[in-house]
Amino acid sequence: MNRKNIRLIALDLDGTLLNEEKHLTEANRKALEECIARGVYIVPTTGRTLEGIPGEVKNIPGVRYAITVNGGRIMDQEENRAIDSRLLTPEQALQVIDIVREYPVMYDAYINGRGVCEKRFLDHLEEYGIVGAGKAFIRSIRDAYPSIRNHVAESGEQVEKLNIFFKDLSCREEVRERVMALGFTIVSSSMYNNLEVNVQGATKGEGILRLASILGIPGEETMAFGDGENDISMIEKAGMGVAMGNAGDFLKEKADYVTLSNEESGVAYAINRFVLGSET
Repeated sequence: MNRKNIRLIALDLDGTLLNEEKHLTEANRKALEECIARGVYIVPTTGRTLEGIPGEVKNIPGVRYAITVNGGRIMDQEENRAIDSRLLTPEQALQVIDIVREYPVMYDAYINGRGVCEKRFLDHLEEYGIVGAGKAFIRSIRDAYPSIRNHVAESGEQVEKLNIFFKDLSCREEVRERVMALGFTIVSSSMYNNLEVNVQGATKGEGILRLASILGIPGEETMAFGDGENDISMIEKAGMGVAMGNAGDFLKEKADYVTLSNEESGVAYAINRFVLGSET
């Protein structure tokens, strides 16, 4: 493949831009900074809220935009506002909650950039496969309420995304099918034991194309990196879709290129080869 005319690079975080310790490698940092110096937009593209994006990524000078909650919001950090939103109404969110409450799962909601969870879940995260550093991270970006359902119903706030974590994986596909059958949802996953529920139109791929349009960039001049199920749409829709070496075959088969793993700074490797013209 030859060097591409890329003006916007969208980057998943966990398993992609970040290593297994959830940090940005020096090689990846240098590649991003060189892109920014050349006028290329670097856009963290994640299932997390803006608050959940590590400072070592979002605070790189020149990183202005972020696609958050799987495309539910496109954020402008410089102006501290959402420039595009695709959100669940309270009524839609309640329909999803009423389904998942029937199962042995942990569930929470993202509202206005914060997680809304219940203490009974936060006190037992390990039962839902959330261990180690993940426990501290989850607790740091979630506020405890007695009832998620009551909070959504009473606040009247739109919901950016609903997260579901399973202690019993045998019911995961049943929950997925029932939630998808509602007709207004997009259901994806970023972990082996979770599901993430957004409204139709809120995908990473559609978020990339909407941001590119806002910035006056043709879709073919975009590039996307990912490793998981919730990255499929952006790998398919970006001008060049790059799967990480640690991604599943389901994603590699859809990608234009498969780079090295996140532990090997695969983002930097592909950027150097196709954008900066300095293959390493």
